[in-house]
Amino acid sequence: MNSKLFRISLAAALSGFLFGFDTVVISGANLPIKELWNTSPWFHGTFIMSMALWGTVVGSIFGGIPCDRYGRKKTLFWIGILYAVSAIGSAVASDPYIFSFFRFVGGLGVGASSVAAPIYISEISSPENRGKLGGMYQFNLVLGILIAFISNYLLQGFGGINDWRWMLGIEALPAILYTLMVVKIPNSPRWLVLHKGDDHEALTTLRLIYSEEQANKKLDDIKAHSSVGKTKGELFSGNYKTPLILAFLIAFFNQLSGINFVLYYAPEILERAGLAAQESLFSSISIGIVNLLFTFVGVWLLDRLGRKQLMKIGSIGYIISLGMVGWCFYTGASSILLLTFILIFIASHAIGQGAVIWVFISEIFPNKVRALGQSWGTGTHWVFAAVITLITPIFLDADNGIFKDNPWPIFIFFAGMMVLQLLFVLFMMPETKGISLEEISDRLSGRKAKD
Repeated sequence: MNSKLFRISLAAALSGFLFGFDTVVISGANLPIKELWNTSPWFHGTFIMSMALWGTVVGSIFGGIPCDRYGRKKTLFWIGILYAVSAIGSAVASDPYIFSFFRFVGGLGVGASSVAAPIYISEISSPENRGKLGGMYQFNLVLGILIAFISNYLLQGFGGINDWRWMLGIEALPAILYTLMVVKIPNSPRWLVLHKGDDHEALTTLRLIYSEEQANKKLDDIKAHSSVGKTKGELFSGNYKTPLILAFLIAFFNQLSGINFVLYYAPEILERAGLAAQESLFSSISIGIVNLLFTFVGVWLLDRLGRKQLMKIGSIGYIISLGMVGWCFYTGASSILLLTFILIFIASHAIGQGAVIWVFISEIFPNKVRALGQSWGTGTHWVFAAVITLITPIFLDADNGIFKDNPWPIFIFFAGMMVLQLLFVLFMMPETKGISLEEISDRLSGRKAKD
């Protein structure tokens, strides 16, 4: 693989690291902020803890607009600025309202990065390495989550009662480093052709990926599938029905696997299984480690086995592990056995949906509407993530939850949804491994791919 292309892709993928870090770092500030500002449970949950999530929903839904108007590179640059401003602003906030505002700003960065980074990487990589390079975004995301937990642990006791300010503020350092790195990456060749009509600069970027002859051929192919001009509103014109359905379903099933339910509420779930609070917290770290290791495996296999094959493996792992977690709760099996199946569930997600989703959505839309299509897919993902996160207490709460005595029906429900996902993978999901973006567009639109 071209080392320069790898460095360019890595720079863009580092927005995923900030995504993961920003999402989880709030866990270290949760209790100190609650005590400092003495807010009500409703205010704390809706504003302090959830405001970044609502920013993520907004950022993902509208992130495609700046990607098209100003370019993928400029959008990635301003995402870095949003992260830095959010980190510094949250760290120095003097009241809960200012704090919530800056957390919302960080959420905008998270949502926009889930749009801009995957499409940028897909548009500058070749069919042979697109999965591996695109998968770096998810790997960095998971790494960011793990580093946030470690950072919070190391900074505990560093600033006394202001520990939480250091925990949140430290994110500004990687955010500024990422922003400086993005300045040096080239613009997407497909964006240059479609929105700027700049064939010369597009060809310069393509030469980083292909030989001279291949670069010229690829430029001709891109031009044949692109038309300069505005694309606003075309996404739902009826011409892109198949990729819209595919993006919706993969994002829908991603959240209906219960992954956020397990990640966000892991300590509580494990305590329900009989582990002490300290043991459940330690076991939660094992979940993060397994997630990172199997994400690495999934990214490594993306261009070898393909997206569809990994989704099959992940779906079968989901069904078995979720079914067994439900069984463990139903029968009162040992907490060690339950933790084992939760770890199998995490591994199944990391090697399947976790590795595939961002790459797959970024591949299936034509050049003209890729940014808006990515917003559609990621917006679906984040809306369902928000809904599931918000309604979980209704089912899981130890005092008033619907399944307060035993949460086994929740896991059986998720297992049933993964049976539907397996059917989706077997009968609807196309394989995109080793195929150019333009050829994928032809296949999904029913047009015959050009030689």
